[in-house]
Amino acid sequence: MPEGWQWDRTLFQGSAAYYERGRLPYAAGFPEALAGALGLDGRGRLLDVGCGPGIVLLPMARFFTEAVGVDPDEDMLAEAERRAVRRGVTNARWVAARAEDLPAGLGEFRAVVFAQSFHWTDRERVAATVLEMLEPGGALVHVSDLKDPLPDPASPPSPAPPYDRVADLVRRYLGPVRRAGQGVLVDGTPGGEGPIIERAGFEGYGRLVVPAGEVVTRTADDIVAWTFSRSDAAPHLFGDRQADFERDLRALLEETAPDHRFAERLPATEIRTWRKPPR
Repeated sequence: MPEGWQWDRTLFQGSAAYYERGRLPYAAGFPEALAGALGLDGRGRLLDVGCGPGIVLLPMARFFTEAVGVDPDEDMLAEAERRAVRRGVTNARWVAARAEDLPAGLGEFRAVVFAQSFHWTDRERVAATVLEMLEPGGALVHVSDLKDPLPDPASPPSPAPPYDRVADLVRRYLGPVRRAGQGVLVDGTPGGEGPIIERAGFEGYGRLVVPAGEVVTRTADDIVAWTFSRSDAAPHLFGDRQADFERDLRALLEETAPDHRFAERLPATEIRTWRKPPR
């Protein structure tokens, strides 16, 4: 886990309602690309660890007999269940648990997915547990936005969201060190997942980039939702100053774009996979 920080159940408290609207989507073709890379055929089971509101699990569920989402935030799971009903996904179920609680009697899986969640876990311990939960030849999958995005368009239809200024405003309210739950993120998000996963016994590394790149229009409401969807700006961190913070945030956004419209390029999706040895 990030140095200087310990998990607690308030990590994303209050963020679930903002998550789907606030976060940019993964590339539209990522479910089909991942299914092709793993050779999925509608059989086997999927486990999504740190599933949040089901952003990855729900579009992937059709490639499996069952999809299980695990998250310690019960509000996230309630939102995931509502979204499953709206999408007509009937083969998903949701379990309130931390990654460190696995295997939790959940059985064997063909694929275990971490969508920008692996860094929140005790990575060595969780990777070793996941290896035991996978069927022979099964895959650990890491999904994230591509960290080397395309440059912004030369003549965007609207200004870009002022993310640096939003971060400055958050610091004015919450202090100079990034918050996370009841603690702080001293060193930010750690990287280097690959060596940890391979030391656990995985092999056959693969990497797939699913392109996106479309320029989309985002509203001020979207940027407010993005802000509150983050662990370092979750609503509970502001306490009784949340309304004041949102007022100042909206004023900042209006100053940048009086029509409340922003242009943003959708990032490509990076999918990395590792396999459990066949025997």
